[in-house]
Amino acid sequence: MPAPTAIDRMRSTLAERVLAGPDTPALLMVSGGSDSTALAYLAAELHEAGELGPLAMLHVNHRLRGEAAADARFVAQLAKLLDIPLFSCEIDIAREAERTGENVEAVARRERYLAANEALESLCRHAAAPLVDGRIVTAHTADDRVESFYMRSIVGTGPGGFRAMRYRNGPVVRPLLDASRNDLRAYLVERERAEEPVAVDAEGSLWCEDATNAHTDRFRAYVRHEIVPRAKERNPQLLDVLCRSMNLIADEDDMLEAQAEALANRHAAWIEQSEALGIDHGAGCVLAPALGAEPRPLQRRAVLRVLGLVLGAEARVEAASVEAVLAAYDGAGAPRGGYVANIQGDLAVSANKRGVRIEPMAAFRARRKRG
Repeated sequence: MPAPTAIDRMRSTLAERVLAGPDTPALLMVSGGSDSTALAYLAAELHEAGELGPLAMLHVNHRLRGEAAADARFVAQLAKLLDIPLFSCEIDIAREAERTGENVEAVARRERYLAANEALESLCRHAAAPLVDGRIVTAHTADDRVESFYMRSIVGTGPGGFRAMRYRNGPVVRPLLDASRNDLRAYLVERERAEEPVAVDAEGSLWCEDATNAHTDRFRAYVRHEIVPRAKERNPQLLDVLCRSMNLIADEDDMLEAQAEALANRHAAWIEQSEALGIDHGAGCVLAPALGAEPRPLQRRAVLRVLGLVLGAEARVEAASVEAVLAAYDGAGAPRGGYVANIQGDLAVSANKRGVRIEPMAAFRARRKRG
């Protein structure tokens, strides 16, 4: 039986994971590298076959590479070739990172997805489709997923972290997670060999090569060039084997997440909520004493979920913060009267017999002053 082709893998992943369908507006994130270039061709094929809805492409120039202008020209050529509308923007990521003091890659990711959400809204409006039906489609591959697994193995991770990348995270879908980078490059070469229309850069290449991929001073590049090749020497089927393992982890993680969500809903009473205005998660909540009697792994996940709601979708919940909330319960599972902790720099955790309270530090201080 012949090995699945790139189009086979993308088609089956879209269907089996219910990522997108014939009416789904799909915004393709295209940098010009081999993976995203293949994504554009594959999506165009599926659209022509009636298996994927209206398409658009987004290219973001981060101004981090000298070749960035050439990348933008290549992507524009690709969009014209495939007759796919193109959104493009230029953002000085290095300057923004210097201004905010953040990590360059974190800033780039944030700005890229801000641009993607704006472009998706425009695509859905043009397609007369609800925004909730639209998808942001990335070209992450099995290689990216395996690299993320090893990166998390080195620095540590929280509950569910070893599932690595999700096939879907909100509007973002990754239909190439079951395909390898070599699969996609072979697809591009075969497309040219079959004399199908292809875009080429100034040197005649079928994609733009990012020179920074060869550097090992960046964490992912180090894992990509130093760790993964050595693991493949021991097991040439590493990508397939490890991705199957991650999918098993993901199945169990989904089950535990559902249980933790039910636990949080049952034991968290939000401080500010009303029928008219709904819940103000930022005002905090009180965790019931009964949460302390639940299994520790589920407690941890429930607290992680609650803190995520309090801090907001863009915030990173620190592992130490989760443990500080759990420490508000004693060994018998009862709240520790008089317990107080400061987490995430601006949240207070306090406990008494009525439960464990999580709230902004300003609200905690005002309450203490009144008391």
